[in-house]
Amino acid sequence: MTTTAAAAAPRARTGGPDDDGPQLLEHALGWVLVVVFAMLVTQAGLL
Repeated sequence: MTTTAAAAAPRARTGGPDDDGPQLLEHALGWVLVVVFAMLVTQAGLL
């Protein structure tokens, strides 16, 4: 494959997450998960 052919080829999808979506919701749920995990760790006496 030449340089021009590689530049013209579309990007291959690898099955990763899409670029669009509810990013704010995912971000908030991620932080909720972190806080819940920290609460469980401290309640179990592991910290």
